Amino acid sequence: MPHQDLQLLGHDCGSCPIRHRAVCARCDADELQQLEHIKYYRSYQAGQTVIWSGDRMDFVASVVTGIATLTQTMEDGRRQMVGLLLPSDFVGRPGRPAAAYDVTAATDLVMCCFRKKPFEELMTKTPHVAQRLLEMTLDELDAAREWMLLLGRKTAREKIASLLSIIARRDASLKLKSATGAVAFDLPLTREEMADYLGLTLETVSRQMSALKRDGVIGLEGKRHIMVPDFDLLVEEAGDDSDGGFLV
Repeated sequence: MPHQDLQLLGHDCGSCPIRHRAVCARCDADELQQLEHIKYYRSYQAGQTVIWSGDRMDFVASVVTGIATLTQTMEDGRRQMVGLLLPSDFVGRPGRPAAAYDVTAATDLVMCCFRKKPFEELMTKTPHVAQRLLEMTLDELDAAREWMLLLGRKTAREKIASLLSIIARRDASLKLKSATGAVAFDLPLTREEMADYLGLTLETVSRQMSALKRDGVIGLEGKRHIMVPDFDLLVEEAGDDSDGGFLV
């Protein structure tokens, strides 16, 4: 099924839910007006492909709502999920004609899209867009390095706790809050998707989620709603060190 183009009436940049984190976060009123002229919305259903690796990409975009996955396919057909695109994350690369990865909607997805050539021209005229995109690129690099540690060194329990803490932080950030104390959020991925992303089996994911619940680190309401009584405890279970010292 092809994507659907949306006409979101009344959805201007100033009231956008990802405004403070997206590529337009530093833009002033005049710059936002320029972006308004080249933007449009697209929605995708869960499981729908946004773009295939190697395809020509004539747009760049910010995720407004929903989650997308970045996947790479090897020559023998094996596939590996290599990244998640959460709300406010940027899709596409200015200056590159083709997509580097398969991008797939993991949940129902809405993206704010910009025609690529006008966006690239705008970057040369609007320092705030280029500056914010550089910041986001560096954040993405830091996240990739963190994920290398997670996949290479962490235990299954630490991997699960790490993923939950990453999603909790992003959810809090979008609500202009900090992830401290008790937090709650909806898990956007199925257990199967978590297993694929973390390099674990479905059984291991289910077992570790149950263990974290049994130990009081998380609470579960239904299949997707996660309650964390103490965020610091979740971070500790992830094996992360946020104070510069050593975990013992």
